[in-house]
Amino acid sequence: MPAYVLWDIDNTLLYTGGAGSLGMRRAFEDLYGVEDAFGRVEFSGRTDTAIFADAAHAHGIAPERMGEEMLRFLEAYIPHLRSALVEVNGELMPGIADVLAALHERDDVVMGLGTGNFRRGGEMKLLHYGIDAYFPGFVGGFGEDSPSRDEVIRIGIERLTQGSANGHRVVVIGDTPHDVTAAHANGAYALAVATGRNPMDELIACGADLALADLSDVAKVVDIICA
Repeated sequence: MPAYVLWDIDNTLLYTGGAGSLGMRRAFEDLYGVEDAFGRVEFSGRTDTAIFADAAHAHGIAPERMGEEMLRFLEAYIPHLRSALVEVNGELMPGIADVLAALHERDDVVMGLGTGNFRRGGEMKLLHYGIDAYFPGFVGGFGEDSPSRDEVIRIGIERLTQGSANGHRVVVIGDTPHDVTAAHANGAYALAVATGRNPMDELIACGADLALADLSDVAKVVDIICA
């Protein structure tokens, strides 16, 4: 019986050096002429839909225009993200290359994504850091699916398991309390990793089934996922 694994992207699989937020700021300024539109918007653990909606509301975009403006923003954001990824320095998180390679070799693990990133933005980040091949078809839940992280994970599980999650082990791996609560809201095991802003004690306090400093102990991580 396979284990299904949904990975968060930012600060879990990789660190972009702030390329995503930089791309968003530039896209918003291009479209609406507002500098630093996201200065008071919380990014960590949230979906790109929710992040954009906060900035849009703060700067006078009418709610009834949100769907249309979201599409415009996404089209503006993608080229800015591509440029920003080249401009700033980022890296894969500790152990990620080896963990992905080890899981990829197993026939009892199916990997997908449970991320707040817009799908195209997330795909661009994985391609830039050379790990896109571990996610064929780029299956999972993404930022445009819902403002709610819980709903993004629900959709990601549904897509990854093709609707047959019952009885299977589902592991959600992320670096924020939002990842933990979204995992539990969907009956999944929450493996938290303290490679973002939240330390291990905070991740444990919010209910993570297990929290690790990073994923550099490859054998341990594989054992946890395949338990």
